[in-house]
Amino acid sequence: MTLLNDFFIINSITSNEGSAKATLELNAMHKIFEGHFPGQPVVPGVCMMQMIKEILEISIGKETRLKKADHLKFLSVINPEMNNIANADLKYTIEATGEINLTATLSNSTATCFKFRGMFIPA
Repeated sequence: MTLLNDFFIINSITSNEGSAKATLELNAMHKIFEGHFPGQPVVPGVCMMQMIKEILEISIGKETRLKKADHLKFLSVINPEMNNIANADLKYTIEATGEINLTATLSNSTATCFKFRGMFIPA
């Protein structure tokens, strides 16, 4: 299941060899927020991880799956009613084996919300 074009859209993306930067717009009316949490919407951590994965896949042009998550830090909540714009910053290397080592952050205008370091493999 993808979240792109339903839970979030990409307003802009810049990809270079080994890196990508994207500006995302979150759908504050998405049904996920009916349960997470009513009256005080918060982007679930699993959705933050999925957004990073989908941006990586756009950048490298292939589907992936998570092999290893060495470091996941949820530092600040994202309330899409207060600020529905997020910025993703990805840095990655693709090994000869096809493994993709990724370091990524997701932030808004006031704070870094999510940090990730881990490995993906082609799906």
